[in-house]
Amino acid sequence: MHTLKFDWNPVTGIDIVGNFKLHFYSLMWVVAFIIGWYIMKRIFTKEKISLDYLDPLFIYTVLATMLGARLGHVLFYQSELISQDFFSIFLPFKFKGGFEFTGFQGLASHGAAIGIIIGMYLYRKKYKYKSLLWVLDRVVISVASGAIFIRIGNFINSEIIGKVTDSNLGVRFIQDEYYKGQITQLTGIKDVQKAYNAVTDNPQFTELLEKVPYRHPSQLYESFCYIFVFLILWYFYSKTKKREQTGFLFGLFLILLWTIRFFIEFTKEPQGEEYINWANLNTGQWLSIPFILIGLYFMFIYKPKTAVK
Repeated sequence: MHTLKFDWNPVTGIDIVGNFKLHFYSLMWVVAFIIGWYIMKRIFTKEKISLDYLDPLFIYTVLATMLGARLGHVLFYQSELISQDFFSIFLPFKFKGGFEFTGFQGLASHGAAIGIIIGMYLYRKKYKYKSLLWVLDRVVISVASGAIFIRIGNFINSEIIGKVTDSNLGVRFIQDEYYKGQITQLTGIKDVQKAYNAVTDNPQFTELLEKVPYRHPSQLYESFCYIFVFLILWYFYSKTKKREQTGFLFGLFLILLWTIRFFIEFTKEPQGEEYINWANLNTGQWLSIPFILIGLYFMFIYKPKTAVK
């Protein structure tokens, strides 16, 4: 059975002008934030919280997510950028080896999680209508929905690819960095998708394509699993009284999402030049373990402080 195997070489964006391109990956982030905003609006309306607090929450969440994700990637996977191309950390441009618009590439979900927690703490210091954990218990529902689209964006970009597999779910990522270089060198066409189209019937390219291995579409595995994370969180929030247990939804989110991440990492190729490989566990898995433990604490141990009368 080979019906689910296919080659993946999509158009990753729309050319605007010069080197500027509207990337579909960026659009997935926009979709994630918009849907998250509507989910939080529904929650605020349901719980009769003033919508005046919603837009500031949205701004804090967007900034915290993007800054945390970017800094997390640099610290955990690509710290050489600090010395080699410092401004590319904060700007959507590459300066080393020539100026180029790249969009914001290299975003780590662990960094995003830390950024969101810090961002919500700062938000709560300014807007004190509810506790920090009340905010986190509800924001994570939106975060879970957003994670679905971010992983779809990773798939479109042919990034965070899986390990080689002979399973019936294998995908050949034509735009995998190694083969992208070979294809563009073979044709002299910089855009890999155009290069692929130009030499589809070229026997030399056919031979090269046959060398591209089938890999796990790990991004789609993860995106699919996050659908259930969102549905489970929404069920406990809307259909049970667990939403009244401070920290429960936040803890459940941490356990579900990072457990999924832990196991799907077994299907992924290592990311970055500075990945960890201790006890056959990689960087993503080691970083997931503390989040799972924190989740267990908030679900089963944490008791909110009561005011002394």
